Amino acid sequence: QVQVVESGGGLVQAGGSLRLSCAASGNIVSINAMGWYRQAPGKQRELVAGVTTGGNTDYADSVKGRVTISGDNAKTMLYLQMNSLKPEDTAVYYCNVRAVIIGREYDYWGQGTQVTVSS
Repeated sequence: QVQVVESGGGLVQAGGSLRLSCAASGNIVSINAMGWYRQAPGKQRELVAGVTTGGNTDYADSVKGRVTISGDNAKTMLYLQMNSLKPEDTAVYYCNVRAVIIGREYDYWGQGTQVTVSS
């Protein structure tokens, strides 16, 4: 089991910045990827940015150049630095941790943190 807790959301004006944090605990040695997803009202949850333990990153086209994902080597913390925020970035942001345990993949999610960007 892996426990995941996000923090850092809030209300910000368009053009502003926010940094989200995600703390992972429990069976962290089994983690092979971590990422941030978001879900806006009436929309499906979508990937914002992801990173593997090998250091490979992936970003949604809508956030490229504005968002940076990073974490510590111990796989206990994950961050999402968001700059030049737009109203369309408004959503609940979720931290995802993917672990491989006895050959099977498991996804663990945090409770989500609200990001609201005002115009």
